[in-house]
Amino acid sequence: MARGGLRYLAARAAHAFVVLLGISLIVFVLVHLTGDPTAAMLPPDAPAETREAFRRQAGLDQPLQVQYVLFIARAARGDFGNSLREPVSAMSLVLERLPNTLQLVAAGLLIALVLGVLFGAIAAVSDRSGVRAMAETAGLVGQMVPDFWLGIMLILVFAVGLQWLPASGRGGPQFLVLPALTLAAYPLAMIMRLTRSSLREVLYQDYIRTAYSKGLSQRAVLARHALKNAAIPVVSYLGVQAAHLVGGAIVVETVFSYPGMGLLAVQSIATRDLPVIQAFVVVVGLFVILMNLLVDGAYAVLNPRLRQT
Repeated sequence: MARGGLRYLAARAAHAFVVLLGISLIVFVLVHLTGDPTAAMLPPDAPAETREAFRRQAGLDQPLQVQYVLFIARAARGDFGNSLREPVSAMSLVLERLPNTLQLVAAGLLIALVLGVLFGAIAAVSDRSGVRAMAETAGLVGQMVPDFWLGIMLILVFAVGLQWLPASGRGGPQFLVLPALTLAAYPLAMIMRLTRSSLREVLYQDYIRTAYSKGLSQRAVLARHALKNAAIPVVSYLGVQAAHLVGGAIVVETVFSYPGMGLLAVQSIATRDLPVIQAFVVVVGLFVILMNLLVDGAYAVLNPRLRQT
């Protein structure tokens, strides 16, 4: 990669660091906006001496700016304290559920990518208006239907009615089908629209006409030339959407009782388990930053102008 591309990635990394500091500040402020953290981290009948000792040990008797520095120091080590529901590290609980959420997100994005690109390509190149309308309708359904409603309908049809698939939990691949389809609905629609619009622009370029003049079939032109050059907006959207779905899978995981980070966050909010909530927000923030950096790197590779500057 050229020097310009490296400068671009360095600037994005510096921006990511600033964003991470912003996330830490938001988490710190939210914890204090809920009231005295001691009230959430100690039993209601805890003696005053115990409360004072806890406040001194946790640094809560210090000025807010000092507390924030201490919070940053502990967060850098992944130390958010123990869960209030279980005598284990809050971060370990979140990281234990992280692979489940990543598996669900990966399955959802794979379905969205395959079907979205397929429907988008059909809508862009088909000469039949009926075929284009069917492809666009199939892709746009995901934008009109809320996740929770779609998930419930899929459970009623495929789990309760037909009894083809399990309705909840986690196990073999069959447990992923319904939640992954629900999670894929919205990104599928967006990928379809991005692929359709990008391909329509690319298909009128001179190099596409040259490829057709060499005798290449439409499928070969799409696979070798058009889709690659139309991939930049799709790749950018995939990275952003992957980061969004990690934190946004809460609804889907709750509907299907899927044991991921989202379901853990909902349960922790219900019980005011502040250490777990803090760990969840920071892990999601880190994942968002990482995905944005990967997208920026992919964009620098795919976009020749960044490599030549």
